[in-house]
Amino acid sequence: METTAQVYHIQTEHSEKRLDQFLMGVTEGVSRTYLQKLIRDGAVTVNDKVSKQPSWTLRSGDQVCLSLPDSRPLDTLQPEDISLDLLYEDSHLIVLNKPAGMLVHPASGVNSGTLVNALLAHCSDLSGIGGVERPGIVHRLDKDTSGVLVVAKTDVVHRELSVQFEEHTITRQYVAVVCGIPAEVTGTIDAQIARSRRDRRRTTTVKNNGRRAVTHYQVLESYHKFSLVQLTLETGRLHQIRVHLQHIGHPVAGDAIYGGDQRALNDADVLPVKHALIHLKRQALHARTLQFEHPITHERLIFSAPKPADMERLVDALRTLSRAHL
Repeated sequence: METTAQVYHIQTEHSEKRLDQFLMGVTEGVSRTYLQKLIRDGAVTVNDKVSKQPSWTLRSGDQVCLSLPDSRPLDTLQPEDISLDLLYEDSHLIVLNKPAGMLVHPASGVNSGTLVNALLAHCSDLSGIGGVERPGIVHRLDKDTSGVLVVAKTDVVHRELSVQFEEHTITRQYVAVVCGIPAEVTGTIDAQIARSRRDRRRTTTVKNNGRRAVTHYQVLESYHKFSLVQLTLETGRLHQIRVHLQHIGHPVAGDAIYGGDQRALNDADVLPVKHALIHLKRQALHARTLQFEHPITHERLIFSAPKPADMERLVDALRTLSRAHL
């Protein structure tokens, strides 16, 4: 991401001030929390040396350099009149229920039919921090994962939401139909994740040199050879839920990348379940709940979206099968 460097020379009146307090006073539209994050990430130097301490005391004559991420113009993508399932909207942000099968933003030569194309047609004010291809996009859901997602309309809101994701103060709960029945009703999967060396589109669990990843799970319902599971993310890594569930031997039903598609079909003992899996055509994973603090009003907001019809059809078939085995 391109940045713009802003250089400040500390005068006598600013001597003895904390670094973050000084930057708060000379920048517009940037919160103290976000500035502290930039400082800790090495985006600030004092006298040409990186200073990662927000509490650093400035002296008269110091030179402070702040590198802020640039907002970029949003003129290279075409708006498309695609229906959106809006859960909430104000002048600062949008919360919506993303359907399965839709990419969040253009990638790998796909420049149309994405959520970004739909958003550009819906409103002209989206934050530019994500760049030309990702306006307003603070976080993502996989193409074939449905559910609740928040989009930023302004750079200030984008930065503030990014901090909440970074500090894990946003609550994200998912539901999934998984293969098999976990031995424990509740549990925590704490396993590092890294890109697969054999296939860069995949991630895998590793013992060392990966990124920390933690997923909490609770079995909501158990059926014959399947379970409905609630998952709460403590961290948010690429494909985290899917690779973590594969790691404990219970891949998401229908997941073609992490082994849940063929196993689910093999375990489907009756036609209604098999037909529901075939109709699903994706991993049975849905982002059900998103809870965060509104960056401007500071109100704690909670948004939920029910399981989509394809997952409900599968759950109904599994419930019917489970009752038949009683």
